[in-house]
Amino acid sequence: MSKVTDIDTFSSGSTTGLENHNTDENRITDARYRLLVEGVTDYAIFMLDPTGHIVTWNAGAKRIKQYDASEIIGKHFSVFYTSEANAREFPLFELKEAKAKGKFEDEGWRVRRDGSVFWANVIITTIYNKKGEFIGFSKVTRDLSERKKAEDDLYKAYEELKDSEERYRLLVEGVTDYAIFMLDPAGHVATWNAGARRIKQYEASEIIGKYFAKFYSRDLVLKGFPEYELSVARTTGRFEDEGWRYRKDGTAFWANVVITAIYNSRQELIGFSKITRDLSEKKQLEEQLFRINEELKESEEKTRMLIESVKDYAIIMLNPDGLIVSWNAGA
Repeated sequence: MSKVTDIDTFSSGSTTGLENHNTDENRITDARYRLLVEGVTDYAIFMLDPTGHIVTWNAGAKRIKQYDASEIIGKHFSVFYTSEANAREFPLFELKEAKAKGKFEDEGWRVRRDGSVFWANVIITTIYNKKGEFIGFSKVTRDLSERKKAEDDLYKAYEELKDSEERYRLLVEGVTDYAIFMLDPAGHVATWNAGARRIKQYEASEIIGKYFAKFYSRDLVLKGFPEYELSVARTTGRFEDEGWRYRKDGTAFWANVVITAIYNSRQELIGFSKITRDLSEKKQLEEQLFRINEELKESEEKTRMLIESVKDYAIIMLNPDGLIVSWNAGA
């Protein structure tokens, strides 16, 4: 009968049973929450009183900050901050901001028990009880040292790459004996150096963005030779050729051309490097030597015919060993 009475009493509007029921539920919820927080090891999760003194401590806080609960509870949380941060009262600023806005988040250096520092993400949140009374702050700290190191390493590598690229750019731009420039994947001029300006006569402002076929004869353009060069470079990685190329004023020069395909880290084609050297002097020298050689051969032929036709004199030629190697009509 007592059970029936309890049910009747509860259903008839008695608040005592309901309050007891809610209290038990709250106790269970609070216990579960406490076990959950205390068991977390990847985050330091603890509570501060309204003045910033530590009132709870979890396993993550012990692992990250190295303090046992008995050592740290009751201490002011500014113990985790650098002397520089404390000198400018940054911990108090954090609490002030959290109190005003309900939440404060920051990343910065924090100090462990042994004096070593780690890069932390910190979130401080105000806590109020059911009556709306301010009772303190929750503080969640995550050790981001590995991420910070990765970011620092990446930044350092990026700065080194920028320095390297800057040195390379200055090196390339300063070269005057070679036209060194880059083409986009479609063959449009993307960069221009001093050598390109000297050899091809175009200013950077005149040629960047233009198709590189401007340097070729009309005949080669009609044959599709510029496109062929890029096709070979794209397929094999490189194309080399010697031939006539044209300056801005229409004059021709003999050029050695090397085109190389350029890919990014994802192996995507981002363009071509093109190195052109003016070999006009070499070409002229080769042509002069060829002409002299032809003239010499013609002169030798005339001399031979002249000697062979002489009948009044015996003209013969001996090799170093005294053997006869030529014989004329007079002989």
